[in-house]
This record gives sequence, structure tokens and C-alpha cells, in this order.
Amino acid sequence: MNKKQVVLTAAAPAPIGPYSQAIAANGMLYVSGQIAIIPETGQLIQTDNVAEETRQVMQNLGAVLEAGGSNFAQVVKCGIFLADMNDFAAVNEVYGAYFTSDPPARETVEVSRLPKGVRVEISAIALL
Repeated sequence: MNKKQVVLTAAAPAPIGPYSQAIAANGMLYVSGQIAIIPETGQLIQTDNVAEETRQVMQNLGAVLEAGGSNFAQVVKCGIFLADMNDFAAVNEVYGAYFTSDPPARETVEVSRLPKGVRVEISAIALL
């Protein structure tokens, strides 16, 4: 029987609630949604540029993937949550730079609010 293993790394933002950065179980890594918090300070990046915000989100996502023993090439599914669908093109351009071949399945949805008032949150499921 495979037990779940909590993944926690200082290279990504600490959880801001009762959840784990990721859970490894049965050969899969389930990464919680990441937002544009700078891991070293615990503060949101200060920018009005959604592309810069997305870059920080992807850096945080990559750090959790690495800590869990995976990487972007092993991601099979992502969820992208936007506060404004008008940001789709800018977010998609940054996101696409991390998945240059065989991109994962995903959904992109507009939501009414995201934690801490951010504009983008991304979660992932990856193979180990």
C-alpha cells in the first residue's frame, strides 16, 4: 500500500492555510495552487504586470515539482484560475514557455476572487 507523502520546500511559498504545497501518492504528485508570493519574504510580488506575476507563479510551481521529485516535463494536468479572462493571452504566453513540447491537459477559468487579491493561480498534477 502506497501512503501519501507531504512535500514541503522553502524554495516555494509556505502554505497560508491548512493544506500542503504538494502530496505525492501512487506515483503522482498533486501540487496545490501557487500564487505570486516570493518564497524568501512571504510577500506578494509588487507588480501591475500579470506576465511578471505569472512568472513568479511558475517559478513557485517548479520549486514544488522539484521538491516532490518531478518537473515540468512530467506534468499531466494544470488548472489555471484567472481573476480576469482578459489576462489570458499574457498568462498563456508565460505558461507556454514552460511546456514547449507535449503540453499537459488543462483548464483555464475566470473566478470571482483569488487568495490575497492575486490575478492568477496555477495548480498541477505530475508523474513521479
